[in-house]
Amino acid sequence: MEAGKRRLAGDTARAASLGEVTSLSREARELKEVIAEQTLEHRLLKKA
Repeated sequence: MEAGKRRLAGDTARAASLGEVTSLSREARELKEVIAEQTLEHRLLKKA
């Protein structure tokens, strides 16, 4: 009950599980790769 009250009050901090951390790390790595690819493509198009 207290946890629900804290969340309603805006306190959303909590400990993440190992699975969540692993998943978020993988997603961040994939997003960085996409950004790198798009940056390279953009630079190549600007030179053309």
